Amino acid sequence: MGRRWVKAGHEVFFSSRHPEELKGIVESLGPRARAGTVGDAVAFANVVLIAVPYAALPQVGRENAAALAGKIVIDACNPIAARDGDIVKEALANGIGPTSIKYLPGARVVRAFNPVGYRNFEGEAKPLAQGEPIGMPVAGDDREAVQVTSQLVRDAGLEPVVLPLSRAMDFAPGTALFGKAIPVTELRKQLGVAQ
Repeated sequence: MGRRWVKAGHEVFFSSRHPEELKGIVESLGPRARAGTVGDAVAFANVVLIAVPYAALPQVGRENAAALAGKIVIDACNPIAARDGDIVKEALANGIGPTSIKYLPGARVVRAFNPVGYRNFEGEAKPLAQGEPIGMPVAGDDREAVQVTSQLVRDAGLEPVVLPLSRAMDFAPGTALFGKAIPVTELRKQLGVAQ
């Protein structure tokens, strides 16, 4: 996603536990791309995309609570039972959206970029065989955060399909929509969302 956003004109700060490993990607993208620690990235950004194992979300929230407060946080984390342990039960019982909000208090949480495999984001955005862009569910209750996220979805070459945060379970792991690149018209139909 970061590559596509840089190409769309955004400044992107990449981070990981090992930011030195990001040197090659940053150099290949030019002056709009930087890399550093998670703390550096959160301080830099107005919008933060978090894509970590779901079990790591509480720690990310604790360590960055003050810095994330008031920021738009795109939650692309997926609770996977074989990997994430007990937090999966909590997410399934309470819903992914409310669980993410619990661990990212004060952040303006939007769920997006989690149901489609990362390989669909490699290279330039291309329409699917049907000639349509991939549809991307965008679930959130903060209107401005949803609008900003929807624009970032478009800037990545995808088409947003907006839902309330309570519907984030509709495209969670284990559902028929998870793990698939679905044309936007078909995704709207499956989610029962008008254009």
